[in-house]
Amino acid sequence: MASEVQNSSEVAKPGILAEAQEVWRAIPNRVALVVLLGVWTALFHWLGNSTLGYVDTPSLFGWWSWTMENTPDEEHAYLIPFVVVALLWSRRDEFLKLDKRAWIPALGVLLLAMLLHTGGYLVQQTRLSVVAFFLGIYAIAGMMMGRSWMAATIFPFSLFVFCVPLGAGGTEIISFPLRLMATTITAVFSDWVLGIKVVQSGTQLMDAGGTYQYEVAAACSGIRSLTAIVAFSVVYSYISFKTGWRRLLIVASAIPLAVVANVFRLTLIVVAAEAFGQDAGNYVHESSIFGLVPYIPSIGGMLLLGWWLSEDRKKRKEPEPLVVSGAEQKS
Repeated sequence: MASEVQNSSEVAKPGILAEAQEVWRAIPNRVALVVLLGVWTALFHWLGNSTLGYVDTPSLFGWWSWTMENTPDEEHAYLIPFVVVALLWSRRDEFLKLDKRAWIPALGVLLLAMLLHTGGYLVQQTRLSVVAFFLGIYAIAGMMMGRSWMAATIFPFSLFVFCVPLGAGGTEIISFPLRLMATTITAVFSDWVLGIKVVQSGTQLMDAGGTYQYEVAAACSGIRSLTAIVAFSVVYSYISFKTGWRRLLIVASAIPLAVVANVFRLTLIVVAAEAFGQDAGNYVHESSIFGLVPYIPSIGGMLLLGWWLSEDRKKRKEPEPLVVSGAEQKS
């Protein structure tokens, strides 16, 4: 009985608080790290924004929050820091084993971040300062934690790019080609594959008889699904793979898969309108349930690609070496 209690106590894992304390103690130069991060954050709070004509605050974080509130397509940015922390925490055992020591060359990355912020501040391009802020955090942590840590965390830190607000102008640069591409592919697919004659006029889709007509507006460009799928691809590739080229291939697949998702959604609208009229197409367009359907082919396609690229699957396919005993060799 005593041995069973002892075994169960040995198997029991420490609580999250104890693990957090262990990770904290494993960080070299942690006091200097906290101080530098505090100074860096204070700099961007007091001298982070020069575009006072839009929002009257010198804080980068005040400007960022105001921008997020006025661009609904980018509200996902609030979740990104939590996702990054969760990803880093998920690999904490690997990070504890890394050779952690101060790495002075990371100071060059910090100077680059400082120059980027200075340029953004002078020309009133606060988006550059957002990039500089996260790049500086990465550099400061790298200075204290070392080169190996920077190499191991570059993927989760890359998610911070989704915290940079594009604004209406920046979104339109991306969304209009996506809208045009999705409209063209939907029209061709409906005509050649489904036999539904759909007339395309720019970003408009209509039937030959004029009984239904849809404008693929900016909200239908797929920018939200593109952002969500790319973010998912970064998280999925980081968790599932260790080799860089596999991770990059998964992330690169997000763009065509996002286009496929948007085409799938537009095709559903056309089919519904062709079968039941304009109101049915409008229902598919506005329904929150049908809004989630396009993620099925995109996420499914990415998981299928991940299965094909799986390192474990390739290892299982390799034949085991044939072991010949000594008696067989003599015979």
